[in-house]
Amino acid sequence: MKGLWLENQQLQLRTDIPVPHPPPGEALVRVLRAGICNTDLELKRGYYPYTGILGHEFVGIVEQGPEHLLNRRVVGEINAACGHCRFCVSGQPTHCENRTVLGIVNRHGAFADYLCLPVQNLHPIPDNVPTDVATFTEPVAAALEIQQQVAVGVDNRVLVVGDGKLGQLIAQTLALTGCDLLVVGRHRDKLVNLEARGIKTGLADDVIDGAFDISVDCTGNPEGFAIARRALRPRGTLVMKSTYAGNLSLDASSLVVDEITLIGSRCGPFPAALELLATGKIDVKPLIHSSYPLHEAILAFEQAQNRGVLKVLLEISH
Repeated sequence: MKGLWLENQQLQLRTDIPVPHPPPGEALVRVLRAGICNTDLELKRGYYPYTGILGHEFVGIVEQGPEHLLNRRVVGEINAACGHCRFCVSGQPTHCENRTVLGIVNRHGAFADYLCLPVQNLHPIPDNVPTDVATFTEPVAAALEIQQQVAVGVDNRVLVVGDGKLGQLIAQTLALTGCDLLVVGRHRDKLVNLEARGIKTGLADDVIDGAFDISVDCTGNPEGFAIARRALRPRGTLVMKSTYAGNLSLDASSLVVDEITLIGSRCGPFPAALELLATGKIDVKPLIHSSYPLHEAILAFEQAQNRGVLKVLLEISH
């Protein structure tokens, strides 16, 4: 089968990869569509030493698996857990000590004709959700994870730093809480997407120091972190929602003096994400920049790395 292979920070489109055979408890999924994520770009830059097929945001059709999923469109949670470590038995499988992670850690990913995942990771897609839209399930779930970790309500002043793909999804999901929300970024053309939904937007200079209860850094760069940090009042909460290829310097003393809560945040609830997409409470279509067939995956990656580009999709099959 074909697949986009990463090794030594170099991409190669290979055509000699064997179709995987699902082990017991797993399903074989024919990939229809997959989205290029900032984590994929960071992996290419070397943030984690991964070798194999990239990709973790996908929609596919189950070709081998339990009868209730056969021939159905599915999305899949990316962490494959062992089921018996201390995190699994305490209901925290995304932190499984023995986990593999689709397209990220010891498990081939979605930028290929086929992939395998545990059956328990798969979620059927409602019939009214188009395939391109369903490709956003994983990042929408990641956006919703913030609300699993931090109580956000109408009395909170919340800042989102970053107008990229994830920042826009986080902004849309936080807006549903009724909080006093501001989103800042560098690209007016991106911020227009949020303004059309009645969400306040601005540039970094619009951020008032110490004015926010909660800030979310979606930039993955030190400048974004600095904006999110200075925006917080004492005892505020800073949510880090991006992976960083390099090291991050910070003023630890100010975190102590202001008693700032710093929270890392990644994977989130798939059922809730699918419900938002099915009910149209958030709109992901404006985030789709372009689509490429799998045989042009390297070109698609080059496009996705360009400044200002939102979501680039790979069309694997129909």
